[in-house]
Amino acid sequence: MTARPLGIPGPLLVEVRRFADERGVFAETYSRRDFEAIGIADDFVQDNASLSRQPGTVRGLHFQAPPHAQAKLVRVTRGAILDVAVDLRRGSPHFGRHVAVALVAGDGRALYVPAGFAHGFCTLERDTEVAYKASDFYAPDADGGVLWNDPELGIDWPVAAHEAVLSDKDRRLPELHALPVAFPREGGR
Repeated sequence: MTARPLGIPGPLLVEVRRFADERGVFAETYSRRDFEAIGIADDFVQDNASLSRQPGTVRGLHFQAPPHAQAKLVRVTRGAILDVAVDLRRGSPHFGRHVAVALVAGDGRALYVPAGFAHGFCTLERDTEVAYKASDFYAPDADGGVLWNDPELGIDWPVAAHEAVLSDKDRRLPELHALPVAFPREGGR
């Protein structure tokens, strides 16, 4: 297993070893021991999954504020996405910057999104399934988000705003400049 930094301290592109033979492929997608060895020591307590029927479906940019801040480990089980993490740590010199990576089912890659970051993705194929681990339980009172296409973020999404498939909730999220301070210091908790 390897972990590659992505230009902002915190998020990592994780690649797991895959073993192929005539039957197909086997991969260990999560091992606490292996993740701790690459510097990811979060205690993941909840697994989530989504199915998005249409390409151009955007989910996010979501986060949970302290004391229920979540780190996430995101992978695609069917289809493909552009996966994005935005730094929301007010004390960070990278506040408001983002990283974006393409994740494809079967590629053996996952995006680690630490606490203190908003997370979202756009589907690139029909019937895309995304699975992710979270380091804290869902807490509605701590739920927050940032508008996915806020120009201040400068995210190059693969879908035009008028073509994106979004929830009503995600359409109404605030832009970064209007977001209350959720993560006042760099640590994210």
